[in-house]
Amino acid sequence: QVQLVESGGGLVQAGGSLRLSCGASRIIVSIDTMGWYRQAPGKQRELVADITSGTMTNYADSVKGRFTISRDNANNTVCLQMNSLKPEDTAVYYCNFRGGNRFAKWDYWGQGTQVTVSS
Repeated sequence: QVQLVESGGGLVQAGGSLRLSCGASRIIVSIDTMGWYRQAPGKQRELVADITSGTMTNYADSVKGRFTISRDNANNTVCLQMNSLKPEDTAVYYCNFRGGNRFAKWDYWGQGTQVTVSS
């Protein structure tokens, strides 16, 4: 069973920065997309950013220009650099790895890491 483990969450003041990291418990082949999602209390989980194996990136409008996603395929890790944080960025952040081959698809989630931005 593959586990994704996030790290780097915490409490920060508005305007500050945090860097989230996510790695897998073992090497996973054929990961097409790595991404970060977040869920604030009372809200649905939403995409924050993702990055394909070809390093094409996609960001939610609310984080464009502030957050940067990157991946290390050799080590099966994905990072999210978050700058100029706002109180509305407060949420539990989850990493996600998706991929597959002609026989199967896989979709793995981390357990989540709390990010709290104080005003």
